[in-house]
Amino acid sequence: MKIDVTFPSSNLTIAGILFLPDAPATERLAAVVVGHPGGGVKEQTASIYAERLAREGFAALVFDAAYQGESEGEPRGLENPFQRAEDVKSAVSFLSTRDEIDPGRIGALGICASGGYVPYAAQTDVRIRAVATVSGSDMGTVMRDGLGGGQSPETLRAMLEASTAARTAEARGGGVVLQEWITDAVDEETYEYYRTPRGFHPRAVPPWPVRSVDLLVQYDSYALIHLIAPRPLLMIIGSEANTAYMSREAIRRAAEPKELFVVEGGTHISMYDRDEHVTPAVAKLTTFFTEHLA
Repeated sequence: MKIDVTFPSSNLTIAGILFLPDAPATERLAAVVVGHPGGGVKEQTASIYAERLAREGFAALVFDAAYQGESEGEPRGLENPFQRAEDVKSAVSFLSTRDEIDPGRIGALGICASGGYVPYAAQTDVRIRAVATVSGSDMGTVMRDGLGGGQSPETLRAMLEASTAARTAEARGGGVVLQEWITDAVDEETYEYYRTPRGFHPRAVPPWPVRSVDLLVQYDSYALIHLIAPRPLLMIIGSEANTAYMSREAIRRAAEPKELFVVEGGTHISMYDRDEHVTPAVAKLTTFFTEHLA
């Protein structure tokens, strides 16, 4: 069962979908907040995972990040990591008010960029009792170092100059300077997911304001990841994912209890929607949340 919902986050109205088990509940439900990838929307991969978790007996809440999808916020498309973390915390607050939800049994799952935002929020929001990621990515690291590392200091400096110049142009009334998320420069599978019927959604990956860059550069998803303990942390990666190194490093820095789970053959994007990779991920998530939200 799906219910369209809204909730506030920093005085913005966030649009969400609450997935509930079809069978009537005999007690208050454990719940999982599910965050979408950067540039994505709630109807894509987040809903794939949420629907499957609902089949396993959990309530699962997906939502569009502020400034994106059907949620409020200007400028449209802004990728603000600090607001993204606030959205996760606000989603937990919303679930805590629902009669069908046990507020003491709320976990969170982040996918791709929200695999950075969810742990970042959970570092200090101790209401999140169990933390999981799939294809977790730190957008701060990607902006500072480039995917896989090796980005030059000159490139970073040029990005920051463009970002701050965009702020000046906007202040002078020149409008919001935008840049495409998905161009020919991305890998083939990312392009296929977002730009073909495989994963296309009309509200996904709109051009983002260039001034998102300096917000992201100063952000570090996993700087205080040790604060999640003694709550459990599970990070799921595909064995072939080009982002896997970020989850491996996060697990290295985290305190126990923690686990890295590898789906053989999975890529960063295949973990979004390919059944042969989503199914083992969901099975692991089900075991994890069942144990730790008991």
